[in-house]
Amino acid sequence: MPERVDEQDGRGLLRIGLAEVYNPSMEPTLVPGDLLVVRYGGEVRPGHVVVVRHPFQHDLLIVKRAVARRAGGWWVRGDNPSVRNDSREFGVVPDELVVARAWVRLRPPRLVQRTPGALLAWVFSSVRPLPARRLRAR
Repeated sequence: MPERVDEQDGRGLLRIGLAEVYNPSMEPTLVPGDLLVVRYGGEVRPGHVVVVRHPFQHDLLIVKRAVARRAGGWWVRGDNPSVRNDSREFGVVPDELVVARAWVRLRPPRLVQRTPGALLAWVFSSVRPLPARRLRAR
């Protein structure tokens, strides 16, 4: 899912990439087709949106919200309560499987923007920072 845009070269450069959302587990915050600007190896705190390797399928990258720090890793959940492909199903995600932290959501245009007003409305709604939300793990 994430595509590397810049690698850290030992001189302290940020490792930035893009990730595309493919499933509805993070709706309404994120919808399929949204792009995320992510920082590889970024500091994670409860409430942050993160990209993690699925604990049972390491080749599968998933986007979830880090809910709570637990022994050995993170409890992660999707924002969509009807989709259970998260820690309720597979438990704590080990620290080494946390790949990146999302910074900004980019929502691609759904239709061609024909008027300046429609284009301006899309610009204001398409780029949104992803601040941390407080959640409780169960």
